[in-house]
Amino acid sequence: MSALRPEVTIEILNQRGGEYLPGYLGIQMLELGQDFLRSRMPVKKLHFAPNNFLHAASIVALADTTCGYATVAHLPQGAQSFTTIELKSNHLGTVMEGAIACHATAQHLGRNTQVWDAVVTDEASGKKIALFRCTQMILWPRA
Repeated sequence: MSALRPEVTIEILNQRGGEYLPGYLGIQMLELGQDFLRSRMPVKKLHFAPNNFLHAASIVALADTTCGYATVAHLPQGAQSFTTIELKSNHLGTVMEGAIACHATAQHLGRNTQVWDAVVTDEASGKKIALFRCTQMILWPRA
């Protein structure tokens, strides 16, 4: 099992997204602990599809970013990085305003792979709007 890396903090994770997609979308990390990470994303017009519903890709971006940052915080000692090798999402609802929240939890923290589940909810009501799972491949330095 990979332990939480003490040098990875919420502040570092929030800075990481800066000028990349997570920063542009307004994704914010909130709480990091052993085997979990919580985040949120304020809902703005840019998160919607032309049909005026929350775009599935916006929801996936929140869940995938949260799981990816959680992977960074739980990388095995000596690992270089990671890459997502599989993801799946089930969409159960939408929100029209406010914010959405994500709670990612580790299901497997191995030397070569990690599996993370995330539940995305309406931040105000707690109603589930998506279920997400991804598999991350751990990248090691080349010898």
